[in-house]
Amino acid sequence: MAGLTDPRALLTALFDAAVARADPMLVVPPHLPPRPAGRLLVIGAGKASARMAEAAEHHYGPCDGLVLTRYGYARPCAGITVTEAAHPVPDQAGFDATRALLDRVAGLGPDDLVVTLISGGGSALLCAPDGGLTLADKQILNRALLASGAPISAMNVIRKRASAIKGGKLAAACAPARIVSLIISDVPGDDPAEIASGPTVGDDTVADVAALLDRYAIALPDHVRTALLANPGPLPSTDPRLSRNVAHVVAAPRQSLDAAAALARASGITVHLLGDALEGEARTLAADHAHRARAIADDMTPASAPVLLLSGGECTVTRRGDGVGGPNAEFALAAAIALNGHPRVHLIACDTDGVDGAAEVAGAYVGPDTLDRAASCGVDAGAALDRNDAHTFFAAVADQIITGPTLTNVNDFRALLILPPHP
Repeated sequence: MAGLTDPRALLTALFDAAVARADPMLVVPPHLPPRPAGRLLVIGAGKASARMAEAAEHHYGPCDGLVLTRYGYARPCAGITVTEAAHPVPDQAGFDATRALLDRVAGLGPDDLVVTLISGGGSALLCAPDGGLTLADKQILNRALLASGAPISAMNVIRKRASAIKGGKLAAACAPARIVSLIISDVPGDDPAEIASGPTVGDDTVADVAALLDRYAIALPDHVRTALLANPGPLPSTDPRLSRNVAHVVAAPRQSLDAAAALARASGITVHLLGDALEGEARTLAADHAHRARAIADDMTPASAPVLLLSGGECTVTRRGDGVGGPNAEFALAAAIALNGHPRVHLIACDTDGVDGAAEVAGAYVGPDTLDRAASCGVDAGAALDRNDAHTFFAAVADQIITGPTLTNVNDFRALLILPPHP
């Protein structure tokens, strides 16, 4: 791993360690059940689902099944069909593949086993509108949710009302077969009912959908709002069709943060874990992290050990402008402004799936000279933040982190490195 003389390389190595800890090839096989007496069917959806399917076939050999993943995230499988579709706004390919998946699970018997591979991104990919809603209606809904700044828990309450597959309804379609759901968590708290909107998990939460739409100013066409309020919610956990379903979270943000922390400690760095389930506006969370970093830096002496602040969770962004950005890049930009070129603080903020927002960018790095380099390029950090244009800002200063598909997804990774003063 890169040493403290190259903070950017060090922080990138910590991010790589976090991603590697959540590799489906590592985390899926220990949880796979034995082959059943009857039929084995492998299905799934999410940004990690194709890699999870690859891990399943590495364990079982060729399998019957179908998984749905984001464009560019497919993996070679011998028997399982891997279909790519759009994320975060669904498209026709996702709509058609979801229908094909539901056809695959029809007619299963009590001796059959369905291994369901679920990860973040499954909400958009599993597109089966309910209550007379169309694909176009779901696209309108997803765009409105993404622009609202609502937390993932609120989004999922609304998504479940628009879907014929979320909120345990996929598991009901598999009954009376036995279902084992293996899940990679990308949500704060790691609740299986929240990950990909819980397609195989019942949900006993009582929520006021109308109040959520109003609270987050989610404007929808009248017919979409009416359908949402009229549609049935998720299946309760007591639904008998869910009685043969078990769910295992096989990878979660905390495990990945722990892997990065262990690597940092091996380099003599003191690690403070701020939490693996932090939520809120990206710019607000950034200001808090920057304040903490400044306070630590002020108390350091030349004899102090370097300090690393680590956090995970899921930031949100309320759309205010027409720029190109994502929650991790917006966090990094807001933190850069708050730090104002602090000479001893470096940071990285990336999404572990390699996609921050809708851009093919994982996130961004910030160093002491980031704002100065931006000014020399004629780029104004404050103006970029005002228009939610963080990706454009970091592209101009060559501080984007671009990984390509990571084939997993345990959400945000944020690391701030605070160095001691020179003697």
